[in-house]
Amino acid sequence: MGMRPPTGLPSLSRRSRILLLTALVLAALLLVGPRLTDAYTSWLWFGEVGFRQVFTTVLVTRILLFLVVAIVVGAIIWLAMLAAYRARPVFVPVSGPNDPIARYRTTVMGRLRLFGIGLPLVVGLLCGLVAQSSWVTVQLFLHGGAFGVKDPQFHLDVSFYAFNLPFYKMMLNWLFVAAVIAFFANLVAHYIFGGLRLSGREGTLSSPARIQLAVTAGIFVLLKAIAYWFDRYSLLMSTRKEPTFTGGSYTDINAVLPAKLILLSIAVICAVAFFAGVVLKDLRVPAMAAALLVLSSILVGAVWPLIVEQFEVRPNAATKEATYISRNIQATRAAYGLGGNKVQYVQYPGVQTKDPATIPADQQTIANIRLLDPNVLSPTFLQKQQLQNFYGFPDTLDIDRYTVNGQLQDYIVAARELQPQNLSGNQLDWINKHTVYTHGDGFVAAPANRVNQAPPKETEQAASGVTNNSSGSGAASGTYGYPVFNVGDKTTVSDLFSTMPQAIPVTQPRIYYGPLISKSDADYAIIGGNRQPPREYDTSTQQFTYGGKGGVPIGNWFNRLTFAAKYAERNILFSGAIGSDSKIIFNRDPATRVQQVAPWLTTDGDVYPAVVNGRIQWIVDCYTTLDNYPYAQHSSLDGLAQDSIDETTGRVLPRKEVSYIRNSVKATVDAYDGTVSLYATDPTDPVLKAWEGVFPGTVKPASAITPQLRAHFRYPQDLFKVQRDILGRYHVDDPREFFTNNAFWSVPNDPTTDTPTNANQPPYYVLKGNPATGQPSFDLTSAMVGYKRQFLSAYISVSSDPTDYGKFTVLELPQDSQTQGPAQVQTSMTTDARVSNERTTLTGGNTNKIRYGNLLTLPIGNGGILYVEPWYLERNSSNASFPQLVKVLASYNGNVGYEATLGDALNSMQSGLGGAATLQPGQSSSPPPSQSTPSPGQGGTPPPALPPTGSSAARDAAVQELNSALKGVNDAQKSGDLGQLGTAFQALQKAIDDYNKSGG
Repeated sequence: MGMRPPTGLPSLSRRSRILLLTALVLAALLLVGPRLTDAYTSWLWFGEVGFRQVFTTVLVTRILLFLVVAIVVGAIIWLAMLAAYRARPVFVPVSGPNDPIARYRTTVMGRLRLFGIGLPLVVGLLCGLVAQSSWVTVQLFLHGGAFGVKDPQFHLDVSFYAFNLPFYKMMLNWLFVAAVIAFFANLVAHYIFGGLRLSGREGTLSSPARIQLAVTAGIFVLLKAIAYWFDRYSLLMSTRKEPTFTGGSYTDINAVLPAKLILLSIAVICAVAFFAGVVLKDLRVPAMAAALLVLSSILVGAVWPLIVEQFEVRPNAATKEATYISRNIQATRAAYGLGGNKVQYVQYPGVQTKDPATIPADQQTIANIRLLDPNVLSPTFLQKQQLQNFYGFPDTLDIDRYTVNGQLQDYIVAARELQPQNLSGNQLDWINKHTVYTHGDGFVAAPANRVNQAPPKETEQAASGVTNNSSGSGAASGTYGYPVFNVGDKTTVSDLFSTMPQAIPVTQPRIYYGPLISKSDADYAIIGGNRQPPREYDTSTQQFTYGGKGGVPIGNWFNRLTFAAKYAERNILFSGAIGSDSKIIFNRDPATRVQQVAPWLTTDGDVYPAVVNGRIQWIVDCYTTLDNYPYAQHSSLDGLAQDSIDETTGRVLPRKEVSYIRNSVKATVDAYDGTVSLYATDPTDPVLKAWEGVFPGTVKPASAITPQLRAHFRYPQDLFKVQRDILGRYHVDDPREFFTNNAFWSVPNDPTTDTPTNANQPPYYVLKGNPATGQPSFDLTSAMVGYKRQFLSAYISVSSDPTDYGKFTVLELPQDSQTQGPAQVQTSMTTDARVSNERTTLTGGNTNKIRYGNLLTLPIGNGGILYVEPWYLERNSSNASFPQLVKVLASYNGNVGYEATLGDALNSMQSGLGGAATLQPGQSSSPPPSQSTPSPGQGGTPPPALPPTGSSAARDAAVQELNSALKGVNDAQKSGDLGQLGTAFQALQKAIDDYNKSGG
C-alpha cells in the first residue's frame, strides 16, 4: 500500500467563491452600515449644537488609538511568526502517512500571506477595537496638569495617580497581551514548521526555537518586573481595609510594598535567566527561574502580608492603622470637596434657648416653611394644569426660587411637556406623532408655602387677581387645599399678559426639548417648513410652525434617506409633510444632549426647568470624577444617591464608582431651540482644566454666567447625597475614634413612605433665614441620626445662594442628651390621640388615603428643632384623584401640633410661634372661638352667640353641632368632592373645639 501524499484544504468552485464573497459583503454592510449612518447623523447633530470639535476630537483619538494598538500588537505577532518561519528546519521528517502536522504545514505553505499577515492583522484589529474605548485615559495623560497636592507616601503630585499611572498601566497591559500572544504564535509556528516536535519520549526543540521562545518569555517577565514597580503606587488605592477605610494600610505599606520590591528583583533575575537561554542549551535554568518567581509571588506576595495582617495588625488594629486612617480622612475630605473652609461645624444644643418670635432669621424660616411636596403633587399639577391629553408633568416635580415683588420665594415648578405615552387612537399615526404633536407648552409654578385654604366662597372673593390656572382666572370653587398656580404658556403670554401679569413672565413657553418628550420609541420630530396652515399643535384649536434654530435640515434627499435608514421609517422618504426647509430634531432629552457634547462629564439624575430672561432653560448639573485618588474613599454614585423618592419613581442614577467628584460644570439646554451651553463653576478643578485642554473653548468661563442664570443654580442633590454620607463618617478627626465607628452618623430612613422600607430620607431644599445676611437662604438640608440609632445627631445644610454657594454648615447636637430624630418624631406625631383618631375619620373606611408629605427638619429658637409635615388626602377609587392638603403636623419642644393651617399648628404648640407663617389671601390664623366676633366697624354678620361655657345648654348645642359636622363629612365623602370634604373637615374641627370648650 503506497503512501498518500499530504493534501491541503479542498478548493471552492468559482460559484461558491462568488456566493461566499457576496455573503461577506452583505454581512459587512449590515455590520458597518448602521455605524456609518449613526456617524453621519451624529456629524450633522454636533454641527447643529455647535460642538463638532468634540465629535472630531473623540473620533480622531479613537482612530489613532485603534491604529497604534492594532499595528503594535499585530506587528509583534507578525515578527514572532516571521522569526519562526525564517528559522524553520530545511528537512522535516513525516511521522506517518496520516501525519496531521504535515497536512497543516502544506496548507500554511500554500497560503503564507493569508496566514502570515491575516492572523496578526485580525488579532491586531480586535485589540485595536478594544483599546479605542480608552481614549479618555490617553487624553488625560496628554493634557493633565498638577493638582498641587502630594500623596503622603511617595510624595508625588496627585496628578501622577490621576493622569499618568492609568496610561502607563494601559500600555503595560497591551504589551503583556502582545507578548503572550506572540509567545504562543511563535510556539505554534515552530510546531507546524518542525522546530518543535512532540514525537518520542522528550520531543525535540531546535536551537532557533529555543532562543526565540526564551527571549519572548524573558521580555514577558521583564514586563512583569516593570508592573511590580507600578503596583507600588496602586497600593495607595488599596481596598484591603474596606469598608473601614480605603488606601494603603499598615500591611500594604509595611509588608506588601517591600514584597513588591523583592518580587521586582526576582523578576529581573528571572528575565536574565531566560535571556541566558540564548547561549545555554539547557532550559532548566529558565525553568527554575520561572518556578522561583511563582513560588516567591506566593510566599512573599501573599503569605507574608497575610501573616503580618493576622499576627501583627489585628491584635492592635486601632494603633497600627491610626496613621493610615488619618491619611484616608484628609484625602477623602479633599477629594469630595469637604476640606479646608468648605465645612463649618457649629455646636447646637438641640433645645430652644430663645423665643423664635424674637429672632428675625427664625421668622423668615417659619414664613417660608414649605407646605407643597414636589414628590406628591404631580397628579395635582396634571389634573389642574394638563390642558390637553398629550401634555404631562414628571412624577417628581422640582423646587426653585424666584424673586417676585421684591420677595424671594421658593416655588414648586414644572414644565408642561409633551408626553408621547399619553397619545392614543389616531394620535399615534406617524404623521400626527412626529409632525403634529411635536412640543409642550408652558411653565407652571406654585408658591411652595401657599395653598388655597379658605372655604370655597371666601376663596372666590379672596383670590381675585391670583393666577390659578392657565387662563389666568381666580381660584374656583372647590380649590380648598390646592396650590396657587402661576402659569406661563402661550395663552397667558399672548392674551392675558397685559391684564394679568405673571409673577414669573415667560416670553417663549413652547418646549421642544425635555425629559418627558424623549421617553418614546422614536425620539424625533419633523418641524418647521413652509407649512400653510401651521400643523404643530399648541392646543386643539391653535397650531404653530417652528421657527427656531434647533434641528438638522432634512429637506435634501440624501439626509432624508439617511434618517429613514437610521429610524427604519420609510415615511421619512415619502411623506408630503416634509418640505425643502423642514428639519428633524432628535436627542431631545436635556441630560442626553449634555452627555453627548461633553462625554467626559457625569450628569446629575435631576434635570430641572428655570425661567431665565423669559425663556425656559433646563439646568443640568455635571460632575468631573476620578476613580483613583490616592487614599480617598471609594463611593458608588448609584448606591449613595439612592433614596425613597428614587425607589418610588425609578429615577436612573449614574452607575459609577468614584473617589473624587466635583460639580465643576453647570449646563443649560434651551427648551425651545435645544441650545447647549456649558459653564465652568469650579475653574480651580484640575480635572476640568485637563478637559479644557482637550476641548478648548467648549466650556464657557464663570464670567459668562449671567446673574439671572446664577440665581437659579441649585446645589445638586446627587452630589449632596454622596457628601452627606461621607460627612457621616469623615467629620471625625481622631483616627482611633474613627476606627470604633462610635461617633459616626447615619442617614435616617424615610418615615413618610407608604410602605416600610430601609430607603434613605431624601434631602430637602428649604428657604431658611440667614442671620448673617438678613435675607432667606435657599439651602439643601438633611437630618443625620446616630450610628445605628434614631436620635438626631447632626443637621447638614449647604447653601445654593450665589454668594455662599457650596458652603456647608453642620450643626452638631450633644451626645450626652437625646433629641428626637425624624422616625421618632413621625411616631410621636402619628400616635398622638387626636391625630390617630382623626386619621381614621379622614380615610373614611378606606374611601380615601392619606399621603404623607415631606417631613422637614428646621433649626429655630437658637437651639431648637422644628419638624413640619403636610398631610394630603386623595380618593382611592377614582382614576382622576389627586392629593389635596388637609392638615399640617408639627413637632417642637416635645409638643405636637395638628391643625388645618401651618400657623394654627405652630401656635397650638407654642403661643406666637405661628405668627410669621404665610397668611393665605384674605385669611388670617384662626383665633379661638371666644375671639371670633367681628370688632366694631369690621362689617359682616356676627355668628350666633353660644350659651355660656360649661352649661348644659352649651354641651347640647355643641353635640348638635358635632353631629351635624359628622354628617357633613359623611356626605362629602360620598360625593367625592375633595373641596367639599375639606370644608366639612374644617367645620368638624370647629365643632370638636366647641365641644371641648363646652366641658364635654
